[in-house]
Amino acid sequence: MGKCEQCIIKQFNSLKSLNKEELIRISGCKISKVIKKGEIIFEEGEIINGVYCIRKGICKLSKLSENGKDQIVKMVVKGQLLGQRSLITEEPSNLQAMALNDMEVCFIPKNEIISDLQSNSKFSFDVLKDMAHDLKEADNIIVNMAQKTVRQRLAETLVYIHDSFGANPDKTLSILLSREDFANIVGTATESAIRVLSQFKKEGYISTIGKQIKIENLEGLKRVE
Repeated sequence: MGKCEQCIIKQFNSLKSLNKEELIRISGCKISKVIKKGEIIFEEGEIINGVYCIRKGICKLSKLSENGKDQIVKMVVKGQLLGQRSLITEEPSNLQAMALNDMEVCFIPKNEIISDLQSNSKFSFDVLKDMAHDLKEADNIIVNMAQKTVRQRLAETLVYIHDSFGANPDKTLSILLSREDFANIVGTATESAIRVLSQFKKEGYISTIGKQIKIENLEGLKRVE
């Protein structure tokens, strides 16, 4: 994979605030990896010791609950950084990261980038802004779980996937999630997610082509109660 200072991906995350010399140094120590769909990038409880810059693909961040179910907290996509919290704290990761499709990532060791946090205030500020955004998203998830129905949460998830990741040429959602994944995103049983998706199909909000989902009425999904 290319050099950090020439990589356009950095424009989408806090690495854009590093100067050319810092990027050249980081480029010399980064580890580029290809991660296959379904592979674990890091486990819950693992010490990450660095950040992953996602050049291609999408992964899901999830947490194992006490009843043994995965709660999907976030999807992280091309251009974003994964594991920024490890730069600030010594704590192990509280989430698992798994590839949803084939990915290309660059791992930057913590000991190489920590000095940039201390010397480059613009970079530090951008990392903090990203973390603040993550906290805001986490707050929204908590409120949604408490105040919205499974129907509303599942409709919002479909709209989010459509708006964030787009559709294939046949108009199906470009991200193929299992019914269990949908259940784990909205915090319900798989059977409930399947039932609600069937309701959406009958109501004309979506159609299906095999396991793929095609949104037929986006505005209707946004108004689901």
